[in-house]
Amino acid sequence: MLRLSLSHPAEFLVLAVVLLYSVIFHETAHGWAALAFGDDTAKLRGRLTLNPIPHIDPVGALMLFLVGFGWAKPVPVNYARLSHSRFGLLAVALAGPLANVLIATAAIFFSSVPGFGRNPVAAGLLPLIAQVNILLAAFNLIPLPPLDGSRVLMEFLPEGLRQRFARLDRVGFFALAFLLLTGLLNPVANFMQKTVTSAIALLVGGVK
Repeated sequence: MLRLSLSHPAEFLVLAVVLLYSVIFHETAHGWAALAFGDDTAKLRGRLTLNPIPHIDPVGALMLFLVGFGWAKPVPVNYARLSHSRFGLLAVALAGPLANVLIATAAIFFSSVPGFGRNPVAAGLLPLIAQVNILLAAFNLIPLPPLDGSRVLMEFLPEGLRQRFARLDRVGFFALAFLLLTGLLNPVANFMQKTVTSAIALLVGGVK
């Protein structure tokens, strides 16, 4: 888990900006996917923007500084309005992690291009962008509420089990925070990170 440190102001600022916009791209991707499937809730509420102000959650920002884990305001989605409801729900849930995967893939690809890789700024910034977005994609794909992976998992569960699993949303945040702070989630997070990294390696290899 990346942690912000105030002991190095320049590094703090760069990491904070990379984290902020990586999360914003993640959230707006959910909104754009929802819009593509017929739900314009996020658009009407001004959430399809790269302006950070509508996305910032004060508690999520504070947690980011304290424990290295934070969040933005979730983009509002009216799932009842999605066309092709099951596929639409999966598309919306996966859009955020996929956006992070694509950003990480682009960063890794361009870091290997001589014109970019030899530039001192790019050489320091691109690996950081890749690392942040790999972590965000991997973390959000963990199938625990309220993470995106839980919505994907629910679509493949039998109806009765799906309803019981959905009830975990009420306590999901607290359970997730406990698992993070105690380190119990680390093995799952590491596995997801390796999986995402392997997928990105295949994508980068395909582009090359």
